[in-house]
Amino acid sequence: MQDRAACDGEGPGDGECYGARGEQDGKPERCQPWTVAVADGPVEEMAPDRAERLERGKATVLPGEEHTSCRGQRQPRPGRDGSRWSSGCPIRRRAGAGPTPSCCTRRSARRPVSPGERVAVWAPNLPEWVVLEHGAALAGLVLVTVNPAFRSVELAYVLNQSGAAGIFLVPQFRSPMAEYLHEVRPDVPCLREVVLFTDWDAFLDTASAGTALPEVAPDDIAQIQYTSGTTGFPKGAMLHHRGLTNNARFYVERIALRPGEVYVNPMPLFHTAGCAIAVLGAAQARAVHVPVLAFDPGLMLELVEAERGTVFLSVPTMIIAMLGHPDLARRDLSSLRAAVSGGAPVPAALVPQVEERLGVRFSIVFGTTQCSPLLTQVRLDDSAQDRAETLGQPVPQTEVKVADPPTSEVLPVGQVGELCSRGYMVMRGYHEAPEATAAAIDADGWYHTGDLASVDERGYLRIEGRVKDMIIRGGGNIYPREIEDVLFAHPAVAEAAVIGVPDLAWGEVVAAFVRPVPDQLAPTVDELRAHCREPLAPYKTPLHWVFVDAFPLTPSGKIQKFKLRESFAVSEARTTAAQPPSGCTSTAARPRARAARGRGLAGCTDGEQSANSAPAARGWSARTRAHRTAAVCARTQT
Repeated sequence: MQDRAACDGEGPGDGECYGARGEQDGKPERCQPWTVAVADGPVEEMAPDRAERLERGKATVLPGEEHTSCRGQRQPRPGRDGSRWSSGCPIRRRAGAGPTPSCCTRRSARRPVSPGERVAVWAPNLPEWVVLEHGAALAGLVLVTVNPAFRSVELAYVLNQSGAAGIFLVPQFRSPMAEYLHEVRPDVPCLREVVLFTDWDAFLDTASAGTALPEVAPDDIAQIQYTSGTTGFPKGAMLHHRGLTNNARFYVERIALRPGEVYVNPMPLFHTAGCAIAVLGAAQARAVHVPVLAFDPGLMLELVEAERGTVFLSVPTMIIAMLGHPDLARRDLSSLRAAVSGGAPVPAALVPQVEERLGVRFSIVFGTTQCSPLLTQVRLDDSAQDRAETLGQPVPQTEVKVADPPTSEVLPVGQVGELCSRGYMVMRGYHEAPEATAAAIDADGWYHTGDLASVDERGYLRIEGRVKDMIIRGGGNIYPREIEDVLFAHPAVAEAAVIGVPDLAWGEVVAAFVRPVPDQLAPTVDELRAHCREPLAPYKTPLHWVFVDAFPLTPSGKIQKFKLRESFAVSEARTTAAQPPSGCTSTAARPRARAARGRGLAGCTDGEQSANSAPAARGWSARTRAHRTAAVCARTQT
C-alpha cells in the first residue's frame, strides 16, 4: 500500500492545492497554479487475500427468488426464474448449490490460455459475467469486454484487434450471437476457446481445487475496454488492477455506500461504469449488487421497489426515461437515497427534477474509460447549485488540470481549456496502437481527455463540451453545452444536441437537434429561437434546427455527434442539389426553409443502439433512411 499524500482536507481550499505524489522535505508537494489534485485517500493494491475477504462480504443478485434485505424484509419474487449469488459461499440456486468464483478462477487457470492472454466476454448483465470478471482477474487473464449489441463485423474487429484467445458468450440476446461468432471465426485466427454461458455449470465442474494460481501484480493489465466511439471506430484501453479497484473504492466512499445496502446497476457490464465502479465498488463496500439484465425504465422501477434499492447509477437518458414512465407514480421508491449519473452531459435542470420526484440526493460523476473511469464526483452534501451545475471535485489521488490545447499550459481559474488528468488510474495505453497512445498521453504522463472544462477557485469543475465539438464562429468560441442546457430547460424538449456546421460567411454556425417530449405538442422553431435568445447572445442562437425522435447513441449512452454532422452534411447536399442556389452571401438575408421532422437521421444502423443504454431509439435505422430523411435543415434569420 502506498503512503497517503499529505493534505489538509479534501479540497484545495483557498486556491492552493497539494499533489498526490507524496512529500518533499517534509512538506506536501505543491501543484502548479490551478492544477487541482485532491489526495484524500490511499491507493491500495488488491492482493489475492484481500480479494478473498471481499468475496465473503458481497452478494450479486439476479432478480428472481426471495431474499432478506438489509432491513430484514423478505422480498418474494414469484414468477421469475432467478438466482442469488453470494461470493463468499457456494453460488445459491433455488435447487441447490454450485462452485464459488474461486472455482471459476481455477478453471480459467486450467484452460489452454496463459496469464496475460486475452479472453473476451460477450453477454448482457448476467451474474456469471460478474463471477467471470473476478475469476479472470485472479487467474491473470485480461478480460476483453464486448458490447452485446455488436454485429459480426464489429465482433471480428474487437477479437482480432485484442488478440483474444477465448470468448464467453450467450447464444442469443436480441441477435443471433452464436451465429455471428460462427460466421466470423474463420477470420479470427487467434481465437482458440469458445464457452457458452449456457454451459457454465459444465465449465465450472471441471475445476480442480489444487490448481495453482499465478502471481498477479497490481499494475498488470486486468481488462481491455473499447472506447465508445463518439468520434469513430473504438480503441482498446488497457486498464490495470490498481486503477480499477481503487477508482471503484473512491467512488463508493464518496457516496457513502454501506454494507448491506442495495446497489441497482443498469449500466452495461462491458463498460467501466458497470463492471468497474459498480461491481468492484459494491464488492469493496460489501453491498448487494443487483445487475439489470438490460435497461428498461419500467423494469428498473420495479427492481428498485422489489429489491429495496438504495443507490443506482445511470446515464441521463435512462433517468429521463424513468421519470417519464407511467409506473413511476405507483412504485414505492422510498428505499432510494442517492441517484448518480454521468457518461453524458447531465442537464442542470434535470437534477432538481430527479431529487424532488425520487426523493434522493443527486451526484454527478465524470470520467473516461481511459481513466478507470472516474475523475471527478459531486458529493451528496454539496450545495444544490453545485450538485446541479458542476462535476464536483476530483476523486482522491487524482490530478487534473485545465490546459490551453495548443500549448498544454495551465489556464487561470474560470477559463475554458482542455481537461487533462494524471495519476494511478490512467490506462497503460491503447492496445497495439502506439501512435494513438502517444497522442493521448503526453511525455509528462498527462492524459488529454479531449473535453473542454473550467475550474473555479474551490476546485469544482464544469464541462463545456468536447474540444472537437467547440464551434468557432467568425473567430469566436461557442460551447455547445451552454446551448444544450438552455434548450433542455424548455418544457417541450426531452433532449437536445448542438453541433457546428460549415458556413461560407462565418466558418461555422450553430445547428440544434431536438427531440421533443413525446405525446405532447412539439415546439416550433420560432418558439425555440425566442427561448434561446432570452439567456443567450444572438450569435449563439442556433441557425439550423432539426427535430428527431431519437439520437444515435454510443453503448454508454452518449450522443454520437459525428453521426449528426454526417447526416446533416448529406441532407444539406441533397437540399442544395434539389433547389436552385439563392445567390445570397450576405449574413443579413438568409433564406427561410422549413424545419425537418422525421423519425430519425440518415447514416445509422440498428446495431448502434446499446442493449443497456436507453429505450429503443426508433428511427436510427437503415430502413427509415431508405424511406425518409430527417436531416433537412431549416434556416432562420438571426
